[in-house]
Amino acid sequence: MSKETFIQVSDFKLFTKLIGKKNGKPTVVMEAGYGDYSKGWNSIVSEVASLTEVLVYDRAGLGKSESSSNPRTSLEMVIELKELLNKMTINPPYLLVGHSFGGVNARLYASTYPDDVSGLILVDSTPADYRERFLPTMSEGFQKAYDKQFIVEGNYDEFGESLNQLKNCKVKLSVPLIVLSAGKKHHYSDESQNLWNQLQEEILQYSSNSELIIAKNSAHYIQDDEPSIVIGAINRLLEIS
Repeated sequence: MSKETFIQVSDFKLFTKLIGKKNGKPTVVMEAGYGDYSKGWNSIVSEVASLTEVLVYDRAGLGKSESSSNPRTSLEMVIELKELLNKMTINPPYLLVGHSFGGVNARLYASTYPDDVSGLILVDSTPADYRERFLPTMSEGFQKAYDKQFIVEGNYDEFGESLNQLKNCKVKLSVPLIVLSAGKKHHYSDESQNLWNQLQEEILQYSSNSELIIAKNSAHYIQDDEPSIVIGAINRLLEIS
């Protein structure tokens, strides 16, 4: 079963795609990375939908969704996602899967609405102190290119505010958390790659029930490079939910 609809949230409409059948298991809610949208999950969404109900959607201003007059910060997006799930009558619990910046949103959602969440899977997600600790290890060219991307979904200040919101969140969860870290980024030096894996390992502190898996043959889009790792992590958390 696959159903595409536009749902009114606040002052805009969000494009949504609901696939699969719940079968007594949590709904998997997928959060794409910065400037990315539902198609970022195309490589795995059909197989995940064979396990349970899956929601992919385009955040405001991305893909097929309308733009929003609300700030483009993570907490605002979390509030919008909560309203979206309520409007669609998709009842908790949810297994949240967040890629890159989508992992920031997933963590903040779980902290804001802990009773809604059965588990989290973070796919090469953005660490809270990315700008202070990681970005300086990259080349000047990389840093300039990185800065220029912030025209698609909010600006650089709003991105920084999202990371601050994550830093200020002191909630520690007990739900299962699997952190997937990309281990094969060709544009990373050995120093940067080792630091990246360290930052991903530090995310484990977010939950008392957590695990790190390094996807040794993956770049940033682990769901494309090694889809079986992401699907396997989802299946594991669905089985224990």
